Amino acid sequence: MAKRCLVTGKGVQTGNNVSKSNRKTRRRFLPNLQSVAIYSEILDQQVTLKLSTQGLRTIEKNGGLDLYLLNTPVSKLTAESKEIRERIESAKAKKGL
Repeated sequence: MAKRCLVTGKGVQTGNNVSKSNRKTRRRFLPNLQSVAIYSEILDQQVTLKLSTQGLRTIEKNGGLDLYLLNTPVSKLTAESKEIRERIESAKAKKGL
């Protein structure tokens, strides 16, 4: 699985280590990704996602996974987030909410 957040899209960046003698060697800056199981009320199950800590805070700020995915424009979501959103919308339609 790629080292990319499903919510914010943060991924690996590259740069240089610079020594005291100003010698430069390449390095990678990895995002702070966490595997998190978030409960979806509409699906009535836990969904496991790889999120950055900022992405997790964004979901919590918006009132949970369901509200975040339903209120965010589709153009701003990743492909995996769009799949989860479609599952939530179909489950919501079945329940008649």
